[in-house]
Amino acid sequence: MDISEFTIRLSVAAAAGLVIGFERRWNHKSAGLRTNTLVALGSAIFVILSINLTEEGGDVTRIIGQVVTGIGFLGAGIIFKEGTNIYGLTTAATIWCSSAVGCMAAAGLYLETLVGVAFIVFVNTLLKLLDNWLIDNMNKKGKADQLD
Repeated sequence: MDISEFTIRLSVAAAAGLVIGFERRWNHKSAGLRTNTLVALGSAIFVILSINLTEEGGDVTRIIGQVVTGIGFLGAGIIFKEGTNIYGLTTAATIWCSSAVGCMAAAGLYLETLVGVAFIVFVNTLLKLLDNWLIDNMNKKGKADQLD
């Protein structure tokens, strides 16, 4: 892989993480612009490394599998429990998704990266509105405390 392709792949990964991080920061979440951008970039760097190391044979998925495991560990550190309330699950899941789009960008799957980012932002914005609406309606009916 030449330096221009390397730069393009990292740029796409950074842009993907930036868009996801912008949405998180806009909603005042703890993992925002820098975190999601760095997660996407780091994942992309590991995948590009894996691609380059395995050009003459080997399994590119081995490093990708370790990226997934490592990001899962990072996400676990974001989740907090306070009494019966749990915080940070969506943020942890978003970081996991940022890693995934970084891996796709590194593999040269640019259109798929864009579609993945669109879905992630959709879930974190529009489905949040639906979730809030459901909670409000359950509160009106006195059933909000029955949420799992």
